[in-house]
Amino acid sequence: MGELPATFVFHGDLRDLLGRGKAGADGRVTYPVTRRASVKDAIEALGVPHTEVGAIEVDGLAVGFDHLLEPGRRIDVRPVPAPFDVLRPSPLRPEPLTRIAFLVDANVGRLAGLLRALGFDTAHDPSLGDAALAELAAGQRRILLSRDRLLLKRGIVDYGRLIRSLDPDAQLLEVLRFFGLRPPFATFTRCLRCNDPLLAVPKAEIIDRLLPLTKLHFTDFRRCPRCDRVYWAGSHHERMHERVARVCRKLG
Repeated sequence: MGELPATFVFHGDLRDLLGRGKAGADGRVTYPVTRRASVKDAIEALGVPHTEVGAIEVDGLAVGFDHLLEPGRRIDVRPVPAPFDVLRPSPLRPEPLTRIAFLVDANVGRLAGLLRALGFDTAHDPSLGDAALAELAAGQRRILLSRDRLLLKRGIVDYGRLIRSLDPDAQLLEVLRFFGLRPPFATFTRCLRCNDPLLAVPKAEIIDRLLPLTKLHFTDFRRCPRCDRVYWAGSHHERMHERVARVCRKLG
């Protein structure tokens, strides 16, 4: 196709995602153009999932993921700017989401419970493989959260985030900051196990399931319509509340 290579320049934290030795300190990569390929294919071949890309410019002109790579061109690749409003269209993602809903990969599985504790619709099934996860994210229009780059490179995944942090609380803070999610949250309105919205239940209906001290000190209860688990503002609730409160305080 031509002897001149293309030059990619990766900006911001995208530089951290490039393979070791592939780029200079300025995020510049010389890329041979030896076959017909899109800029998306080349970007992902260099290690950056398309979910992390917010804008692409070829010789200063904005292009889409499907723009064909040409020899001798300069391609600037910019990260998704935070906070990322997934409910608004953007040049690379003209079909915005209609709601905030997540899908959590098994490699960040503990993040699912924390997001559910804040009231976010968060699907999580550790038994699903990459193909099924990608199809679920696309079919239900969910934001896919994962540390697996190959999963996020799947073409049917429109919205996702490569989680950088290892600690679950830090992961929650990362997600909240990146997507611009701030209090007040609908805390403790979803089942931590099933994700279903909780329903108020009269104490009389579940009193035979309660321990004596719980019967004595608590009057408000909620129940999951799927797994039938009962929730109340006990010690576990208080510990989880304080945990998510610590994270939320760091939002500033």
